[in-house]
Amino acid sequence: MSLAPRAVLVHRTTEYEELVAHHGTHGQAAFFLSRRGRDIAEVAERHHRTRRALAEVTSAIPMTWRQTRVERADLDRFLFAPEDVVVVVGQDGLVANVAKYLAGQPVLGVDADPGRNPGVLVRHRPSEAARRLPSAFTGAADELTMVEAVADDTQRLLALNEIYLGSAGHQTARYRLGLEGDGGVVEAQASSGVLVGTGTGASGWIGSVRREHGVALPLPDRTEARLLWFVREAWPSPATGTSLVAGELAAGARLSITVESERLIAFGDGMESDALELTWGQTVRLGVSGQRLRLLD
Repeated sequence: MSLAPRAVLVHRTTEYEELVAHHGTHGQAAFFLSRRGRDIAEVAERHHRTRRALAEVTSAIPMTWRQTRVERADLDRFLFAPEDVVVVVGQDGLVANVAKYLAGQPVLGVDADPGRNPGVLVRHRPSEAARRLPSAFTGAADELTMVEAVADDTQRLLALNEIYLGSAGHQTARYRLGLEGDGGVVEAQASSGVLVGTGTGASGWIGSVRREHGVALPLPDRTEARLLWFVREAWPSPATGTSLVAGELAAGARLSITVESERLIAFGDGMESDALELTWGQTVRLGVSGQRLRLLD
């Protein structure tokens, strides 16, 4: 590697910072929360824990490395480089938020507030950064499966947990859905949207929808090249069916959706601000991505 590694610290604005920015002062924010039965002291303490975690991780970066920081809201405008080591300081969801912008860079997930997060993706305490960072490119890591959506106009979207396709305004989504290579079976549908998720997302939205459907499809492992897909609230009518509402996608298989609404969107991991825009007649194909997230053990 010709360039020294660069540590990219990914974080997000804390609730306390958002409150003070919105209300102008600590006192005004405290008054606002008190009227809703909350104490600002607890919010401020979480903020300080996050800041202490960032400071501890920053001090653990090797002296010969370069470093920079990027806030969650700026991820879609930040250019990651091959020599980057991405250090996510925050919650599990923040790892998912950054995953779509990476191309094999190692990721160290640091739990900024132990006890409040499941710690599935932010597996490390701030004190462990000094030991883990020097071996980031050679140390043990899990290669987590990702899901991708590719539109016929070359738009492409990646996600670590799930991709949702539906109406931006939560109206009924109309489309034609089919499984490529499955005898050409295609069904016109009207629904609340389609969800395609990974094993990492199985503990979240995709797992919840699976329970609601009551299907016996086994949940994939986080590293398994297999996805689950579900149609949310499919509506039967003379023009629309409900026979294709759940299934799984192995590596190489694709779920094909052709838009029959004026406008639908597809977004990943809850980031609606960074979505594919799809119009009438466009087709998007969803399946296992060849790209994986390298999450350090």
